[in-house]
Amino acid sequence: MDTRFVLHSRHHARGAIRPVAVAIVAIFAALAAAAWVLIIRPHQELMREDAAAAHLSASASTATRAAATAPVDVEGMDVNELISEARTAMGEQRYLAPAGNNAFEFYLRVLEKDPGNKIASDALRETFPFAATAAEQAINSRDFGEAQREIDLLAKADPTNYTLTILRSKLDAQRKTLDQQQQLALDQKKTQQQQAEKAATEKLVADQLAEQQRVAATDKQKAAQAREPAQQATTPATAAAAAGGATAAAQGAAPSGETTPAVLIKAVAPHYPPSALRSRQEGWVVVSFTIDTEGKPEDVKILDSQPRRVFDRAALEAVSRYRFTPAMKNGVAVTATREQRLEFKL
Repeated sequence: MDTRFVLHSRHHARGAIRPVAVAIVAIFAALAAAAWVLIIRPHQELMREDAAAAHLSASASTATRAAATAPVDVEGMDVNELISEARTAMGEQRYLAPAGNNAFEFYLRVLEKDPGNKIASDALRETFPFAATAAEQAINSRDFGEAQREIDLLAKADPTNYTLTILRSKLDAQRKTLDQQQQLALDQKKTQQQQAEKAATEKLVADQLAEQQRVAATDKQKAAQAREPAQQATTPATAAAAAGGATAAAQGAAPSGETTPAVLIKAVAPHYPPSALRSRQEGWVVVSFTIDTEGKPEDVKILDSQPRRVFDRAALEAVSRYRFTPAMKNGVAVTATREQRLEFKL
């Protein structure tokens, strides 16, 4: 057999296969390039845009985010329109707020319409930490209603994320702290009110005691002035009567002893009516009463008061509990009448 023919045949066959292989390689290369241009590169660019927007500072002002208005007819938007709105919200750092116009709600709507949409699912996953930071800021600012809404929105995107447990714990702690602070403020206010009432009562007691002491001193001075003329009226006839004491004694000596007015020994501060204390109301009451031979007030009556009937009962109860040393006449206890003005001041 002629070997030259065989070699020529093999060479011819090899030459025929080579163009086919080149063509196949060229087709695969073209498909790969088309896939890169039409699918892979656009997706990477979108992911880079979303990631860049997500990494912007989470401290943008709430006023700016709240100023954004919700798009018209969100329900009627298609997937592409929702993704566009979501990117805009990401660029403006509206991750979770305002309600109805934020990136998370737009991406969640995309997944409702297209459950397998990779752009929305990837964006939610990558943006989750920054959105959680925004929710934490709402907690720290004690906007508890908004914080709860944002946590619920995060839970729709990733219900098993451990960050949700941390956020819920912080929200509960802040709520308890606020409750404790409010209770402490109420307790402090109550304590201050009680201290004010105590100070008002103590002042009233001191004023009443000072007034009673002043009246007692005045009455004592008047009694002393009344005794001076009698002492100065000693006459020779009186001296003679003293010299003839035996005769006077036989006839029955006149009763002798100290004559003094009733003196207050125990004052009781009237109870300030709660209604008057709450309204910061002041006034006075004038009472009259009789001091019996045991030093107890009786027949206590209201002579005048201002304002009418506000402090009357408190004045009557207080005066009824006063105690006096009874008035004395020639060493014998007698009844006495007195008028007393009680001041009610804060």
